[in-house]
Amino acid sequence: MFRVSCIQLKSNNNIFQNLKKTEQLITEAVKQKSDFILTPEISSLFSLNKKQLLKICKSMKEDIYLNGIKKLAKKYKKWILIGSLITKVTKNKLVNRSVLVDKTGKIRTYYDKIHMYDVILSKREKYFESKTFSAGKKIKSFDLPWGKLGLSICYDLRFPTMYRKLSKTGCDYISIPSAFTETTGKKHWHSLLKARAIENFCYVFAPAQGGKHYNGRKTFGHSMIVSPDGKILKELKKSEGVITASIDPKLPKKLRSIIPSLKSN
Repeated sequence: MFRVSCIQLKSNNNIFQNLKKTEQLITEAVKQKSDFILTPEISSLFSLNKKQLLKICKSMKEDIYLNGIKKLAKKYKKWILIGSLITKVTKNKLVNRSVLVDKTGKIRTYYDKIHMYDVILSKREKYFESKTFSAGKKIKSFDLPWGKLGLSICYDLRFPTMYRKLSKTGCDYISIPSAFTETTGKKHWHSLLKARAIENFCYVFAPAQGGKHYNGRKTFGHSMIVSPDGKILKELKKSEGVITASIDPKLPKKLRSIIPSLKSN
């Protein structure tokens, strides 16, 4: 058994404030004896304003938030997944990047969000992530000390074939850090997370943004840890905070042996 924590934030456009709040919640997760700690999508900066982001954002080497989290991972000897931060990869190019840091503070892998959230929910609520970010091209996984983790971010959740590929490579766990909108979260969040867990017999770790942000945007919250048979082990509604659950690394393979659906296409 090992313990996993999902952190829920209400990030703003101040990287120092976001880092301070994340540090506080990581410390709380450590007190809860967590081994692996995950933060939500766009933990470091909550914005889709490309002009503003190009001025603020840095490369991974120079990123203030990332360097702060690396120090914490090393200090507490914990694995930490930054659900995502906005990374500047060229002068005019930004990516939405999930970064896995090991207990020595070393970056072990990263994943750039593949599916861009380009939607028109209403006349007032529209999102065009492709205008801000360059889409990733590769799915990513990594062998944690407790089993293989498949990485994804938010809108990826709606593309089940991506998770099928990850589970067929032997992933036991899936990270889905998110900033789901209030509008779609109420309708689809719970159902989609449970579906991805059940159809892949994977644990789902889904840290989320939650609340009304400085720019008026509302995110759904409801960070969750879901078992491979679709049971919600822990859930946090709206407030910033931490949820922690004990994870059985043997359960995914046990369920797959009972119902061998992953052996077929």
